[in-house]
Amino acid sequence: MKLLDVEAVLGRETDIQQADPEREILKELDDETTSYAILSHRWGVEVGYEEMTGLMKMEERKRDEVRQRAGYQKIIESCEQAKKDGYVWLWVDTCCIDKRSSAELSEAINSMYRWYKNARVCYAYLNDVGESTFPTKKDDNKFAESNGWPEWFGRGWTLQELIAPQEVKFFNKDWVHIGNKQRLASTLEDITGIPRGVLTSGLAGKGLSVAEIMSWAANRETTRVEDRAYSLMGLFGVNMPMLYGEGKKAFQRLQLKIIRRSSDQSIFAWQLRISRASSVLAEDPSDFRGCGRIEKVEPDEFVDRLMEYIESWRLGHP
Repeated sequence: MKLLDVEAVLGRETDIQQADPEREILKELDDETTSYAILSHRWGVEVGYEEMTGLMKMEERKRDEVRQRAGYQKIIESCEQAKKDGYVWLWVDTCCIDKRSSAELSEAINSMYRWYKNARVCYAYLNDVGESTFPTKKDDNKFAESNGWPEWFGRGWTLQELIAPQEVKFFNKDWVHIGNKQRLASTLEDITGIPRGVLTSGLAGKGLSVAEIMSWAANRETTRVEDRAYSLMGLFGVNMPMLYGEGKKAFQRLQLKIIRRSSDQSIFAWQLRISRASSVLAEDPSDFRGCGRIEKVEPDEFVDRLMEYIESWRLGHP
């Protein structure tokens, strides 16, 4: 993965006129052995890979325009926080992936869950939160700007970015720290429907059903329809090639991948909400809305449980 050199970025910003235009600000490093921080955020007007790496070679007016963007300030503030916390390296999705390379983009998307999991800390930046305390309920008037919970909680990609890292620190729009995942686990469970145990210690060993995990994504949105599927790959431990343009077929491919590696029958427990062509596969994660309490049943238990259900139903319907 390509990581931002925190000192190089901040050093360049300190004296932008005298900064060395040849100094590299990104370095290819191993996520397994490198200690780094990572950013999770809601996209707005961002700064991409080419702009971040080529900033010093721009004409001054263009450079000033880039530096004034909210996306650039977000990178600088993230670097400041990383430096304060003692980290030398930082990953930000907007500027650390060269999206001109389809191979690099595909690798990044397939590795995303692992990169967030291996980060020492994740900074969750809530750009629509102005207060310095976290909400305790959805109608908390501190969050009037976002009309409810912060928008970060409604995005598809931020689901894995909440679950994967061991340490998640939340910041408001002014980069004031307003809590971490461990301390806020109860409130986060209310917001997301994700069990507290998953929030505090991850997915490993929880024996969760496919339907329950899918239900956490039911009310989330992505800009690209394909990302409804791609953003869930890490949660199910599967990989597949990126085919932007395939539309809802991406979610069908995801389900087939899951079926090949898991015998969990709950993947078929989705609920049809509108009439459409018949299929055993769901069309969208929203089909799993309300499936948060479905339990995983091992194959050797399935028949016994099914027979118990049939017998119970028969006794109740003579």
